[in-house]
Amino acid sequence: MSAIRHNWTKEEILEIYNRPLMELLYQAATVHREYHDPNTVQVSTLLSIKTGGCPEDCGYCPQAARYHTDIEGNDLMTVPHVKAQALRAKAAGSSRVCMGAAWRNVKDGPEFDQVLEMVRTINKLEMEVCCTLGMLTENQAQRLAEAGLYAYNHNLDTSEEYYKEVISTRGFEDRLQTIDNVRKTNVTVCSGGIIGMGESVEDRAGMLVALSTLSPQPESVPINALVAVEGTPMANEKPVEIWEMIRMVATTRIVMPQTQVRLSAGRTEMSREGQAMCFFAGANSIFAGDKLLTTPNPDVSEDMQMFKMLGLNPQKPFVKKAQPETVEATESKLQELGENPKWTRPGHKIQKNELAKEEAQKTKAI
Repeated sequence: MSAIRHNWTKEEILEIYNRPLMELLYQAATVHREYHDPNTVQVSTLLSIKTGGCPEDCGYCPQAARYHTDIEGNDLMTVPHVKAQALRAKAAGSSRVCMGAAWRNVKDGPEFDQVLEMVRTINKLEMEVCCTLGMLTENQAQRLAEAGLYAYNHNLDTSEEYYKEVISTRGFEDRLQTIDNVRKTNVTVCSGGIIGMGESVEDRAGMLVALSTLSPQPESVPINALVAVEGTPMANEKPVEIWEMIRMVATTRIVMPQTQVRLSAGRTEMSREGQAMCFFAGANSIFAGDKLLTTPNPDVSEDMQMFKMLGLNPQKPFVKKAQPETVEATESKLQELGENPKWTRPGHKIQKNELAKEEAQKTKAI
């Protein structure tokens, strides 16, 4: 098998990314078959348990409160509602439920306790549970692990250099610290990024350097194509071409052989042929369902038709790692600590983010 390396350089990754496409695909497919069943794809359902009102200024996100988009906010879902959605996802072929809340960071209290109960409930359905809740402390990560969390998602989004052109309300180092806090538990890490935000190919390589040099490397790496939403600072970005997605998937597969490479946002703009090329290049995980938090996604029945046509099978839960045990709240040995971590606020201004904020204020004033 190909050796797992944690010392990839940007120059090496750029050389891989820019290879002739057929050569790149051949190498990626070869590596993929060394570590994975090429006919098995993990299927997840992404559920927005708390939508809108986020205080961050991420330039790509329609859930940021400072921008004017058509996203309707909602309070935190109830546990029974989440359970019903999880059962629906399981019946449709998903082995994992990923719950996302539009928070800057996790705060101890009743809402986090409610999320912990959601985790317990879904784990008991014999489904993998993933959460993306923003930044969290080591104690909060331990409490999620105790409840039965399988994975935690916290994307790096882009390279450290380009990050400051996307987000000004939290630092790149905060993301790495959150991943490190998760790594102190038995919860797996899901971390990737977005292409099509105006970044260079060098930035894409830089993001892969940051991810691949983590030890261990993330168990799951989502590769998203920007879904440009009117009202956000990135509303006018040029759509990502399918060849860019294929190259990014293939390069990710080569530098992170054991990782499940997740073909994420942007699939509605991809043909079945384009998605098939991504699977051949090493993608072996997708999100199913009509929405990814707030952006469109192919209907699950369309995905199952595509799987049948390509001879792909949904991966069963807990294939890569055993099912976590769930500790009931009444038996928990962990307590909330009332922490007040000093997550950074870099303080610089991003011109296009500020312009989008000003336009939103004008619209709301009318």
